[in-house]
Amino acid sequence: MTALVRLRLDISYDGSDFAGWARQPNQRTVQGVIEDALARMLRLDPPPMLTVAGRTDAGVHARGQVAHVVVPVVAYSAINGTMPRRLAGLLPPDVRVWRVSIAPEGFDARFSALSRRYAYRVCDNPFGVEPLRRHDVLWHPRPLNLARMNEATRLMVGEHDFAAYCRRREGATTIRELLRYDWTRDDRDPYLAYATVEADAFCHSMVRALVGALLMVGDGRRDVEWPAAVLSARVRDSAVNVAPAHGLSLEEIRYPDDDSLARRAKETRRVRSLRPTAPPAVQAPPA
Repeated sequence: MTALVRLRLDISYDGSDFAGWARQPNQRTVQGVIEDALARMLRLDPPPMLTVAGRTDAGVHARGQVAHVVVPVVAYSAINGTMPRRLAGLLPPDVRVWRVSIAPEGFDARFSALSRRYAYRVCDNPFGVEPLRRHDVLWHPRPLNLARMNEATRLMVGEHDFAAYCRRREGATTIRELLRYDWTRDDRDPYLAYATVEADAFCHSMVRALVGALLMVGDGRRDVEWPAAVLSARVRDSAVNVAPAHGLSLEEIRYPDDDSLARRAKETRRVRSLRPTAPPAVQAPPA
């Protein structure tokens, strides 16, 4: 029986020329490019399959992506300690594997994660985006009021059914816990705004839909309460514009301590339902 080892890979990429993370026939994808490079380096056929923390759509970037892969111990031992350098010679310049390490016991890149943190960058300069940032910053031609936007996001943080902001997938839940959502300005550029969006997990197109809704609040087309009202309806609203992919970047995957990895993976695999809220207390009639 072949002895196997599970490896953790820390990855970043410019998503501009990729058809997303997931391998697809006749498409250039991040998963496909890295798996093919691993196969060449480790001399494996078929290529080893990566499990990723968060699948990104076409055009979405990543600075803090994490994946794991299981490979034969003998193949890994032959090049132990040199994998990132060797991969740098095999991978195209728009994707890099910065770190390869033996995964702790119980580690699963997808199911062990506590949260995923994304950033979305927007420029509301009336003259457009700095040309060197055009691939990772969205130009919004209307001025944005970030105070209004942050007032709206505070109404959305917490555990909810985000069906109104997701593309439904058969058999998949749309219940998520939104841990953080806020907007700030860059200190060096008064026209550059960015959203920090963190949740225990995201469903398909959720971050870009949340951004699209808040841009409409920020430029005055919708009132502050509108995004939360859409959320409460639990129905996909055609008025919510999904923001373009190129402004979005996966920044960080957060994991628990090594001793809690397996337990976290087990908890994450359960199908979630919203926690019931306690009914209001019944007041006794006056005596």
